[in-house]
Amino acid sequence: MAAEKRLILALDVSGSAEAARWTRLLGGEIGVFKIGLELFISQGPKIIKEVRQAGAEAIFLDLKLHDIPATMRAAARQAADLGVDFLTCHCEQTDIFTGMDLAPTRLLGITVLTSLEDRDLERQGYSGDLSRPLALARRRAQLALEAGCQGIVCSGHEAGSMRRIMGPEALIVCPGIRLSQDGPDDQKRIATPGQALAAGASHLVVGRPILRARDPLAAARDFAKAMQAPAPLLATIC
Repeated sequence: MAAEKRLILALDVSGSAEAARWTRLLGGEIGVFKIGLELFISQGPKIIKEVRQAGAEAIFLDLKLHDIPATMRAAARQAADLGVDFLTCHCEQTDIFTGMDLAPTRLLGITVLTSLEDRDLERQGYSGDLSRPLALARRRAQLALEAGCQGIVCSGHEAGSMRRIMGPEALIVCPGIRLSQDGPDDQKRIATPGQALAAGASHLVVGRPILRARDPLAAARDFAKAMQAPAPLLATIC
């Protein structure tokens, strides 16, 4: 698969006109456009059609579903009916979807947010091995696998372990991707494109490093180019 097809742009904007403008500008450089909570809450389900009409080849609806079983199943069906290609839910409740057919929408389980690190998990009450993002991500990935999810979302730091758990065909989607010169923003477990792909990622999510770039088109091309270059595995992957 071409590098740009594996690059996901996070449309972290609030307006439909701005979302459409970014899609038209970068539609030839980026394979998947991600609609998250800010844009979806601001614009509602119609934004999916508008982004598609602006030139998005594939749409990733990142709602991170987490609720009671009946609500999650109903929401997932509604999302699939909207024609999205990818949909996220938290791994703790992926068993809710066991046996459900959302095709062609592919369900991705959220393991551990890239904005969290050990001390954040400890503050949330996790202890022992599960206070480490890698161990907790492993546990949650196993839940996603058993429920039949088509993939998971994780940090590039965990991509190698996730690939071994999920198998060769699974989607391993990694946010928190930065080029070496980029700052981390509010992300704590970041990786370069080459590191994440070498570890086992299938798709990479980039938002602010492209949206805030002086030349967003050039920035998107820089990420695609970096995705083609080999890189050593992250030292923290095990």
